[in-house]
Amino acid sequence: KMDEDDDDIPQLSSHTLAALQEFYLEQQQREGMKTSQEFNQYSIGSIEEDWQLSQFWYSDETASCLAKEAVVAAGEGGRIACVSAPSVYQKLKELEGKDFSVCILEYDRRFSVYGEEFVFYDYNQPLNLPENLPPHSFDIVIADPPYLSEECLQKTAETIKYLTKGKILLCTGAVMEEQAAKHLGVKICKFIPKHSRNLANEFRCYVNYASGLD
Repeated sequence: KMDEDDDDIPQLSSHTLAALQEFYLEQQQREGMKTSQEFNQYSIGSIEEDWQLSQFWYSDETASCLAKEAVVAAGEGGRIACVSAPSVYQKLKELEGKDFSVCILEYDRRFSVYGEEFVFYDYNQPLNLPENLPPHSFDIVIADPPYLSEECLQKTAETIKYLTKGKILLCTGAVMEEQAAKHLGVKICKFIPKHSRNLANEFRCYVNYASGLD
């Protein structure tokens, strides 16, 4: 009797079964990819640099060094702003769990994946900032102006001076040393930042406080 009942259960053809298995496998792979992307969304290289936007990511070692310097400089419960310095921001996010908060000001809207911490920023409008960024609300500002020009540095400097309570960490070309001192009162450090791809221009770091980069 039971055998007869079993015969009434509809059986899937081997072709349909194979198609179904393939569908489930693809779905699992998609979910797996999504999970790994979420897990790695803060790691350097999760967003590729765009040369047309004058983006050049720091090497992993440099980004790590600058991020750790920012955390120490900001102090316990400190606030850090990364202005056009996304690879430092990404490294700071990897250090999460430490007692600090961070914000990224960036022209490239791909970084909006970072949610509320992302602020769209165009250096041509240096003070066009949202209300939730009041003046002098960051313990340290790390900035890497996208272009090696005095105009770009001068406008970015307006943003930096508006945001910082005092401490500034600037990364730009060695040729900008005079202008950096003029617009931000920063001095060159011994630490030499490196990029994941070598740049033709010599790059340096500048600070206006006693840092661990000397």
